[in-house]
Amino acid sequence: MEIRAKRFKELTTQELYNVLQLRSEVFVVEQDCVYQDLDGKDQKAIHIIGKKMDKVVAYTRIFKPWDYFETAAIGRVVVKEEERKHKYGHTIMLASINYLEEEWGVDKITLSAQTYLLRFYENLGFEKKGNEYLEDGIPHIKMVRTKS
Repeated sequence: MEIRAKRFKELTTQELYNVLQLRSEVFVVEQDCVYQDLDGKDQKAIHIIGKKMDKVVAYTRIFKPWDYFETAAIGRVVVKEEERKHKYGHTIMLASINYLEEEWGVDKITLSAQTYLLRFYENLGFEKKGNEYLEDGIPHIKMVRTKS
């Protein structure tokens, strides 16, 4: 999988379409969750895009401190269902963490994790903070990773 980081204005129309299609495929159809994906935050984000044979198979969006949370943040973590066996979720998360820590020098990253993925994020160094809450009808928990 080839990974690229792009600002919103650097995305081609086709890349944007493919990213939004993948997010809809997983978050709306697969997870059966009706929610407003186009939340006005994509323009502030850096888009971490994983492609395989020119198809978007993994994706996250990352934010500088105060653009989403008070710390840097990772969101919209998604991997195409048939590609999950390749551990692309882990790969795209490591690329996102590396970008935040190396390019921006951040030492703290926050995310809102779907609760069933708690162990996945813990294996990447995130720790749960606070209590579980519902976000778009799905149980989530705030998680934070502090660079050691």
